[in-house]
Formats: sequence, C-alpha cells, structure tokens
Amino acid sequence: MSQQAQALQTERILDDFAAAVIDGLSDFPRQIPCRYLYDARGSELFEEITQLEEYYPTRTEIGLLESHAAEIAELAGAGVVLIEFGSGSSRKTRLLIDALQSLRAYVPIDISDSALSDAEQRLNSRYPRLAVLPVHADFNQQMDLPDQICGARRIGFFPGSTIGNFSRTEAENFLARAAKLLGPGSALVIGVDLKKDPKILIPAYNDAKGVTAAFTRNLLARINRELDGTLDLDAFAHRPVYNESAGRVEIYLESLTCQQASILDTTFCFSKGERIHVENSHKYTVDGFQEIAKEAGWTAAQCWVDKRDYFSIHFLKHD
Repeated sequence: MSQQAQALQTERILDDFAAAVIDGLSDFPRQIPCRYLYDARGSELFEEITQLEEYYPTRTEIGLLESHAAEIAELAGAGVVLIEFGSGSSRKTRLLIDALQSLRAYVPIDISDSALSDAEQRLNSRYPRLAVLPVHADFNQQMDLPDQICGARRIGFFPGSTIGNFSRTEAENFLARAAKLLGPGSALVIGVDLKKDPKILIPAYNDAKGVTAAFTRNLLARINRELDGTLDLDAFAHRPVYNESAGRVEIYLESLTCQQASILDTTFCFSKGERIHVENSHKYTVDGFQEIAKEAGWTAAQCWVDKRDYFSIHFLKHD
C-alpha cells in the first residue's frame, strides 16, 4: 500500500470514529462500537488486562497455541503468508511464526497505528529476514492488502476471541469477508471463547485492580482528545453485565449523575443511571461457532480445546 493510500486510510478511520460517536450517542439506547476502545492508550491497557489473574482467555489461548502450533503449521503447509486481523502486540503471533515453515510474509492489520508500529519493530528485530507488511485499517471495512503478497496462499489469524465482539450476523459477515479477502485455498486460525459459569466470566471483565474500568473510560478520554469533547471521566462507571439469554457479557459506561457534554459542537444530555453500550463478548459452544463458520463458507478442519473447556482454537479451510 502506498503512503498516500495509507494516509487516506488513516483519515477515513478518524472520520468513521467521529460519525460512530455522534450517531451512537444520538441513538437510544446509546452505543459506541468497541473497536474504538483501541487507541494507543487503549491498546496499552488491554495488554495489561491480558496479564491479569482474572482474565483467563489470553493465557488459556497461549497455552493452546504452545501445545498445538506444530499441528497448525502442518495443516497450513509451507510457504504461506500469515495475515492477522487486529495485531495488537503480536505475542501469540510469534508462536505461529516460529512454527510455520518457509513463511513468506506477515501482514498485521490493526486500527491502532501505534500498536502496529510497535509490533513491526519487535518482529523486525526478532525476524530480520521476514517481510513484515503492516496495514493500518479497520478490518470491518473494505481494505487493500500489500501488492507483495499477490498470488501467495494466505493463512488468516484472528486470536483473542475478538469474534465474540460481534453479533451472530456480524460474525458471519466478518467470516464471509475474511474468506473473500484471503481467497480460495486459504485457511483461518481463530480463537473462540466458550460458554461457562458467569462467576468466572464477570470477574474477567471487572478485575479487582480496575484496569478494565480504566480501559473502557479511556474511550471517553479519546473522544475528548480527538473530537473536542467535554466528557467527565469521573462521572461514568464501568458496568459489566452477563446476558444469559444472549450468551454474552455486555459492557456499559453508566452515568453517575445528570450531566451534559459537548462533542464536535453537539450537546448530549445524560440522565443518572443511563448507560452507553461499548462492548459485547459473545460466548459459544464449539458446534455453535462452527455452524456460523459453515454458513460463511468455511469448513472446520480441526479444533483444540483446553482441559477446563474454557477456550477453543479452530482451523478453518476455504476451498
């Protein structure tokens, strides 16, 4: 991707952020898409979350990757391009890079420019002979992949159960877009959190140290900084709720008082107790997720689950 195209991509992301915030806060119930939680500071805070005792998904998924990376590499084959949706710190990616044979290139896609830059520097240092081709983009939108990987077989990587942030329809749409982007003969390695007792789920999204609360309130700080907002961060509380019928954890920012704030010259009034919906985290059964993948054009080739049945990694094929 050229520098001009990359600049246009970055400008579009900022415009999309403004539209999402204004439209989402003008709607009732109020909502802001969770992808906007991940600016530079948000990405840093999320990395802290992944190391918390209560947050089981990251260490469980890493354990599965450590145990089964060789099997994943055998299924993937040699000479592929690895494309990651939502790169983050690329800690998990290194486990695949180390296992994959004759990897042609690694393409991280992330909405956070700083996270991409940090990941690129670390991977270039660790793998000086590997072509690292970052793409600054929202993977929920149309994007162009680097010309250098044209014609290569592509393996997608979508860890962290980020798929859980989507509704069933959104998840199916993402998987269909991924199939189109990766192309015929491709594969997708995807982490999926499994259904379990809410007594395990809620602490994972409401840690004792308050890091997750800081992560969600950072969205308000980002709005203030990038969209000339006047939101009072201390006047909103982090509220996770488990919706059993929908099989998901829902995250809200709750107004602690009657208040008003302006964003890009638009004034918003919040009543006490009113909530802004900022994230969902859907939980699946193995069969339930594979059914969605099938509807999107993927075939389940293999699945690995940890001993506690907390988390799963799926290897999907697209013919």
